[in-house]
Amino acid sequence: MQVATWNVNSIRTRLTHVVGWLQSQPVDVLCLQETKVVDELFPGAAFEALGYHPYIYGQKTYNGVALLSRQPLDSVKLGFSGVLDPADVGDLDDQKRVIAGVAEGVCIVNLYVPNGSSIGSDKYAYKLRWLALLQKYLSALLAQYEQVNVCGDFNIALEDRDIYDPAGKETHIMSSPVEREALQAVLAVGLKDAFRKFTDEGGHYSWWDYRAGSFRRNHGWRIDHHYLSPALYERAQRCTIDVEPRQQEQPSDHTPVIVEYSV
Repeated sequence: MQVATWNVNSIRTRLTHVVGWLQSQPVDVLCLQETKVVDELFPGAAFEALGYHPYIYGQKTYNGVALLSRQPLDSVKLGFSGVLDPADVGDLDDQKRVIAGVAEGVCIVNLYVPNGSSIGSDKYAYKLRWLALLQKYLSALLAQYEQVNVCGDFNIALEDRDIYDPAGKETHIMSSPVEREALQAVLAVGLKDAFRKFTDEGGHYSWWDYRAGSFRRNHGWRIDHHYLSPALYERAQRCTIDVEPRQQEQPSDHTPVIVEYSV
């Protein structure tokens, strides 16, 4: 079974990229982030024509997540409120950032973690609140499912080897100590990094800024991840980053990350 995650930075802008990629890489499930479109305008017909079932949780202009699955998914849950008490969720589902569904016994959780803007800002505080609730959300899912794949754009480089140049990381959004500690607390519920099961060295990235020739110079960050529960981690067979879509005309600034495991 193959599951991919890809922040497409607008599904309507990148539709031909995603359709073309699925034609050449027909993964079982594709998890999309930053779809940036309300549900009724999501181009689902293009994916249905390829044999995929779309599950959508979107909003206008910003955020938005979706699951594209070759087989119908079970137990699709939208937002934190699909699992947690809405009273505990509060305003953290106002932005559409979480969708989950079950494929072949695997609970696949697709996330678009807030960026945080800048350290100390209101958006930074929001990101930390969001991550704290994510920990509770994933704990609840892990109590239900033995096999869990949590993937998406985490907007955090967990280690220095995940950044082309980690100098000054302490004061940089997406690598500050507080953000890293918050993500470590999330993973402590019982999740492991699928990519690091197979690849130890640095120099592998999933996001490159549009500016300053970052992709050409490979000045990237690895911020798109697959985190697996112990039972699923043992069955993981490979995890790779496909940089080809980032080479196309007008690409997303992210590229797909694919995990494969036996189920």
